[in-house]
Amino acid sequence: MPTQITQRESGGRTYLQVEGDMLVDDALLLERLADQIHEDSGAHVTVDLADLDFLDSDSAPILKRLETHSGVSIEGLEIFLQSAIDAAERSSALNQ
Repeated sequence: MPTQITQRESGGRTYLQVEGDMLVDDALLLERLADQIHEDSGAHVTVDLADLDFLDSDSAPILKRLETHSGVSIEGLEIFLQSAIDAAERSSALNQ
């Protein structure tokens, strides 16, 4: 299923709800969108991944990097998605 990113506003925050399959190009787009929204409006951006069906291994490090951006948070990660992100972080630390 293609990735669908929906933007909504609530309580001074911007939410980006992600559905479908996330591949590396989708993760890069999500990162750019979150950064641009935060820069333009100053609003906190919450990325909601609760409806994500698939995350490829190349996307996990991008999500981890996005999570470290000021003004951006990630919620709705299922346990297997969190495991994939943690594994990517460990692998990245070993390669440095």
